[in-house]
Amino acid sequence: MAVLRTIEAKIEGLFEGVFGRAFRTHVQPIELARKLVKEMDDHRNVSVSRVYVPNEFTVYLSPDDRTQFDGYETALIAELQEYLAEHARREKYALLTPPKVLLTVDDDLAIGEFGIATRLVAQEGSTEAPPPPSLPIDAPAQTMIYRAPEPVVEDAPPPEPEREVVTLTIAGRTHEITSPTVVLGRSREADVRVADANVSRRHAELRQEGAGYWIVDLGSTNGLEVNGKRVKRARLRDGDHLVLGSTEIVFGLSLPS
Repeated sequence: MAVLRTIEAKIEGLFEGVFGRAFRTHVQPIELARKLVKEMDDHRNVSVSRVYVPNEFTVYLSPDDRTQFDGYETALIAELQEYLAEHARREKYALLTPPKVLLTVDDDLAIGEFGIATRLVAQEGSTEAPPPPSLPIDAPAQTMIYRAPEPVVEDAPPPEPEREVVTLTIAGRTHEITSPTVVLGRSREADVRVADANVSRRHAELRQEGAGYWIVDLGSTNGLEVNGKRVKRARLRDGDHLVLGSTEIVFGLSLPS
């Protein structure tokens, strides 16, 4: 399989990059390679001791698809033939001659469509033993029509959920809260400083727990009130009024507009 993968990579490399992306709806070389192998497998002829497969493959392309291979066609045909030969060796198929690939135009085909016709062709003047008479030599098989797969369109990532806006308003000044835990107190080290002599250095802590926000007394001297009620711990809702010492604080919770 390593040899086949190497050949596939070479075929892909013939028509990749910026130029290849510009023609994503056209027939791609690697798709031709895989469908040619499928046609080889589908048209096996089993004799007494061998399995014969077609050795001539005519690929029909729309005019626009044929044009896209200008400058690449000779190299592409060589790689496709090598790909078929390696597949036949790996599957132990019998070939009357090395595989031959022909590219031609069919005006009835749309962009992205292609047809493949196969034949068993005997080599003229060969000194090898003739093939079994039962083989359909030179009889073309039915042309199979394929369509290049549509390019995969990646889904756009889901929009990020709107972040809640949490605020504490103290003496007309609003502090936006962006951390899951915020210490309120008189200390300069507090996350939100409350300049009130009746407020402890570490008076209370605002905590986000799951989808809710809670205010927790940290053992303050003068305690904590929420909406006029003395509490040690309380869940907060938009518009709740907190009192620390003699300072009133308004808790805000909303989605951005």
